[in-house]
Amino acid sequence: MFRWFALASFISMIVIVLSGAAVRLTGSGLGCPDWPTCFKGRISGSWSIHPLIEYTNRVVTVTLIFVTVATLLAAILREVRRRDLIILSGMLIGGVVADAILGAFVVYSKLNPWLVSLHMLLSLSMVVISAVLYHRSKYVYGPGARRDVRDRHFLLIARLLWIPFVVLLITGTMTTGSGPHAGSSQGQLVARRLPFAFSSAAWVHSLAAVLFIGLITGLLFAIWTKDAPSALRLGVRRLVIISLVQAAIGVTQYLTHVPPLLVELHVAGAVSLTIGVTQFHLKQSAHDREPGTRRLERGAEPINALT
Repeated sequence: MFRWFALASFISMIVIVLSGAAVRLTGSGLGCPDWPTCFKGRISGSWSIHPLIEYTNRVVTVTLIFVTVATLLAAILREVRRRDLIILSGMLIGGVVADAILGAFVVYSKLNPWLVSLHMLLSLSMVVISAVLYHRSKYVYGPGARRDVRDRHFLLIARLLWIPFVVLLITGTMTTGSGPHAGSSQGQLVARRLPFAFSSAAWVHSLAAVLFIGLITGLLFAIWTKDAPSALRLGVRRLVIISLVQAAIGVTQYLTHVPPLLVELHVAGAVSLTIGVTQFHLKQSAHDREPGTRRLERGAEPINALT
């Protein structure tokens, strides 16, 4: 039962990232100049498109808080209480509240690009935590639980992979922060951009992307050569595919002068890649599934899955 709450939190974290990007790309970042209300104590300053988009994103955030609180309560009231699920659920609540407060500073700073970039990175970190929570809700963790590391060398690589990936995310937010989509629209105060050229930031980000793709492509060949478990092969293959699609979108959006739709797709790709890196790390060890979540093999009785 708890895993459905964890799944709801996971999906909600993805939605808030995409809706936040939509606010920026439609120029609705200053649609509501006040916080938490929209305009001078009112929910909406007008029924025009920008205030509606901005306030809808805030409603999504409030809904997200209710979902995470319900998830924490479900973890506490779980029949077999697990400390890791309670801690992760609490971290989600703390992260969402911190993200909401940071969003208020973004509004009152008139879309300070450094704060906007931090806002994006914090939201992606919440995606990571919610992905871990959902994964752990399906498997048995804790003292005495089985934990079979599939390959210690690949486990180390999966941990180190976070370094170039975080660099990739940071350079990506820097590129967006110096690009044309400031989050404001015509007739509003023009939001500041980061103090370096968009082309230079894009170049650095592309180098980080090439490095990351090269690393996971090499990892793909290494895993296939060693005949590693299927869970690892599937995980790294997904990473390579997502990365290549993401790179294609990135190049296309740069050559076509970053149209909003492609930027939104690029943000969705960043979310997918974040989930992929997280899942690849989690798949490095095998655990028994929680009762009620076991998969069935064709023509067989329920078994403890090793995935």
